[in-house]
Amino acid sequence: MEEKIYFSHRPVLLDECIEGLNIRPDGTYVDGTAGGAGHSAVIASHLNDSGKLLALDQDDTAVRVASERLAPFGTRAEVVHSNFKNLAAVCAERGIRQIDGLLLDLGVSSYQLDTAERGFSYRADAPLDMRMNRQNPLTAKKIVNEYSEDALRRILYEYGEERYDSRLVSNILRARELAPIETTGELVEIIKRSVPAHSGDGGHHPAMRTFQALRIEVNAELDVIAPAIKSAVGLMKPGGRIAIITFHSLEDRIVKQTFASLTGGCTCPKSFPICVCGNRPQIKLVSRKPILPSEGELKENPRSHSAKLRVAEKI
Repeated sequence: MEEKIYFSHRPVLLDECIEGLNIRPDGTYVDGTAGGAGHSAVIASHLNDSGKLLALDQDDTAVRVASERLAPFGTRAEVVHSNFKNLAAVCAERGIRQIDGLLLDLGVSSYQLDTAERGFSYRADAPLDMRMNRQNPLTAKKIVNEYSEDALRRILYEYGEERYDSRLVSNILRARELAPIETTGELVEIIKRSVPAHSGDGGHHPAMRTFQALRIEVNAELDVIAPAIKSAVGLMKPGGRIAIITFHSLEDRIVKQTFASLTGGCTCPKSFPICVCGNRPQIKLVSRKPILPSEGELKENPRSHSAKLRVAEKI
């Protein structure tokens, strides 16, 4: 008998995303991070039989759950096991030349955090995994046990903004000389010995920054954001919208900077009498400041507290 998956997912900034996408009933939309299909199902419900939703996810469990939840929409919705970085290829395979909108809900899903054996959470002892795509050969265990001292320090500092990276890496190296670090629980104990208890920003767990850094490295999360945005804008029809939810400053900075590069025009020096670069603005911002969760949502869903939504429109 097939195991029932309880993929709990409360979509963050749902109403704001739907409003931001400005959905056309006959349009073609992509949810690049389908997860539990919370956003996808609402997008699909706004489409008619001429509309199309592609729901992508690199997590095989998410693909299974999203397929079940989107089944009532028939051919209107299709679920694809793929990373959103492959957006252009996925569309090309289906003969889709243009899209009307893209939604990205970046970061780790509630299901991944709540499923201990996936190794994303520092609150449960489990194998050091953290792979969103379980076909990925790189795991958090491999990073912790095989990366060099310099590489580990770079990851913790750049992706986790960990101030005690030097002390933590020294303790990791010392521990792995005695025996491989196998579980999240073992790593948490090393972190607790390395990072002062009072250092947790805003009362966060001292392991939060390290686990974020490892997860980003395992899944190359930051590397795919800018190329995916540019690819989506290239496919977007004029008037189409791109809506992106971020959960930490590293993601948001990339989205903000990429949007800024696409809203800019000529990059020629001011001394040039005429433009020779040929650059023209490709998008315009729908709102200059990020859209934040309402007070009501913050009370109902604490995990939305760091969420930011940025929306842009193809010119």
